[in-house]
Amino acid sequence: MSSVDFLEWTGFITGITGVWLTSKQNPICFPIGLANVTISLFLFYGQHLYADALQQVVYIVLLIAGWYNWTFRKKDDRSLAISRLSRTEAGMVMFAIGSIAISLGFVLDEYTDASFPWLDSFASSMAFTAQYLVARKKIENWLLWIPVNLIYIGIYIQKDMVLYTLLFTVYLALAVNGFLSWRVSIEKSSTSLA
Repeated sequence: MSSVDFLEWTGFITGITGVWLTSKQNPICFPIGLANVTISLFLFYGQHLYADALQQVVYIVLLIAGWYNWTFRKKDDRSLAISRLSRTEAGMVMFAIGSIAISLGFVLDEYTDASFPWLDSFASSMAFTAQYLVARKKIENWLLWIPVNLIYIGIYIQKDMVLYTLLFTVYLALAVNGFLSWRVSIEKSSTSLA
């Protein structure tokens, strides 16, 4: 087994575990996620998926922030609860996705030998935003992960990254499950407050 095979397998296992734990609202998802993104950083850089590699660096910061928010930050002595974006926040999310995608896509297209610079940049901009929403425990994070996973499945098929194609197929199923699970949590929480 080569080092890339070992890295891909380790990334595959930590990736599935981390996302599954996120859907279960278990804060252990964050250290496992940190291991996953570190591995993925090296794999994506080697495949000339620079937006994807940069995404992993941003994830490190967002995972640390999320770990803090979920574990140590208390509001009125309660842990951070799942919530929804306001209309203003949703508009800001859409603006952020567009701005990041255009800026990153331009830089990668003009100045690098990136594979799929525009598509990778668009998916990365949605992924940055989705991970930020995970850190804030916003349910809409899952609605961004669904198209992100679909795009990356296509990219990884093109790059012949079999394990990561399978991984993102599992992520897709976990994103749908995570959304449904978190929606039930929100509904239970709102009925208990009523």
